[in-house]
Amino acid sequence: MQFARCAVFLIRMRFLNIFAVTTLLVFGVWVTSASAQDPAVVNAKTIQVRFENERVRVLEATLPPGVKEQVHSHPAYMIYVLAGGRYRNYASDGKITEGTLQTGEVLYREPLTHAAENIGDKPLHMILVELKGVPGGGVSPHP
Repeated sequence: MQFARCAVFLIRMRFLNIFAVTTLLVFGVWVTSASAQDPAVVNAKTIQVRFENERVRVLEATLPPGVKEQVHSHPAYMIYVLAGGRYRNYASDGKITEGTLQTGEVLYREPLTHAAENIGDKPLHMILVELKGVPGGGVSPHP
């Protein structure tokens, strides 16, 4: 009788341990994937948050020649190019494109997940303004 109670207790403890470990793993993957997409977190050496409020987040990005960023995501955003150059973009769908950013250029981008690489011989330097607080990352029609 005592042996049967001990066996049932051990089975329950094993189940609880398996449940707890599974829950922690699932939660850990969820938290990691959510934070791993933040450009200021996964590319902390090249991207810094300069300002943030409920409507926008302003990032400063400096990408030295030959450096490739980690994959990250942006909501809808604008880019002001402080120092341009050649880049290679790796989209989340596997598409790879190349282009040139001109100093002084201003661009608008829809939300995306990507990584960028500086394929030029000078640092790329940009200010990114991420739009937030509006569904789809767009701008509210009212001030």
